[in-house]
Amino acid sequence: MKLSVLDLVPVIPPAEPAYAIEQSVKLAQHAEKWGYTRYWVAEHHDMPGLACTSPEVLLAHIGARTQRIRLGSGALLLPHYKPLKVAEVFHMLATLYPGRVDLGIGRAPGGSAQVTIALSGNFLENVRQLPNSLSALMALLNDQFECEGQVVHARPLPSIPPDVWMLGTNRKSADFAAAYGTGYVFGQFMSDSDALEMVAAYRNNFQPSPQVQAPRAMIAIGVICAPTDEEALSLASEGVPWQQSQPDVTLRQNGEVPQSLAVARDGQKMQSAAGRKLLVGTAETVKRQLVGLAQLAHIDEFLVVTPIADYEKRLRSYELLGSVLV
Repeated sequence: MKLSVLDLVPVIPPAEPAYAIEQSVKLAQHAEKWGYTRYWVAEHHDMPGLACTSPEVLLAHIGARTQRIRLGSGALLLPHYKPLKVAEVFHMLATLYPGRVDLGIGRAPGGSAQVTIALSGNFLENVRQLPNSLSALMALLNDQFECEGQVVHARPLPSIPPDVWMLGTNRKSADFAAAYGTGYVFGQFMSDSDALEMVAAYRNNFQPSPQVQAPRAMIAIGVICAPTDEEALSLASEGVPWQQSQPDVTLRQNGEVPQSLAVARDGQKMQSAAGRKLLVGTAETVKRQLVGLAQLAHIDEFLVVTPIADYEKRLRSYELLGSVLV
């Protein structure tokens, strides 16, 4: 089984953004050493707890300080941008780091209504135009885009183009990934939808493209590992500032670990939304759950996000998980 990292670049108090970014570099370097396949960074705007406003810039920096691990956006929010600029940026990255670049595309705003308007104007109209943007982007990545009868090239043209993925939390993104022939990542860590249904829908409707000839899927999932189940549960119940929308993950209830974070033992199903979004326990406990989910979904790779409000313990969680699965 393959494991990859999804990093939101958390700014954990009292750290400053510069320190948070250096911790992300450290995470990517260690993930490479531990055998992780990819390091992906998210895109969010005007969120005090996150320093991931410009994934392409951070990826360029991390690429220069790593050797082999794949580098990707998880996800670049396409409705905000012109397809030509996106293709140029990721062609540049793919030229700098041949065979290592993934272009993960998302549809979300990535911030408040006000910052969304400041960034790209009428976001709803941009989302409505997303099929046109996707068509243009795929043509540019294939070097087959025309404007007013003339071919437009997204230079520099890399020897190995970036791999393209669509990330999402519902059926719409699965349908886009299938229709445009991209890879698909289901964001289970922030979705109430059923992962098996979304991945199956993508596979059943997949149309081959020049970039991707056969369907390929991953699941992005929250994981907290520690040496004991009890410590992992404690870390999960402490929560993180950037996930206040999930109170069952961020708060203890009367001093007790929330029931929704109960560790799933062998043979048990995790029934709650938090249980599906976040796997908690020792590496062996989490391994059993991931292996079972991989078998059900017919996938061989997970994109792991670890919401721990401590940089060293976050790093340890990735190390523990990698030690039993990579």
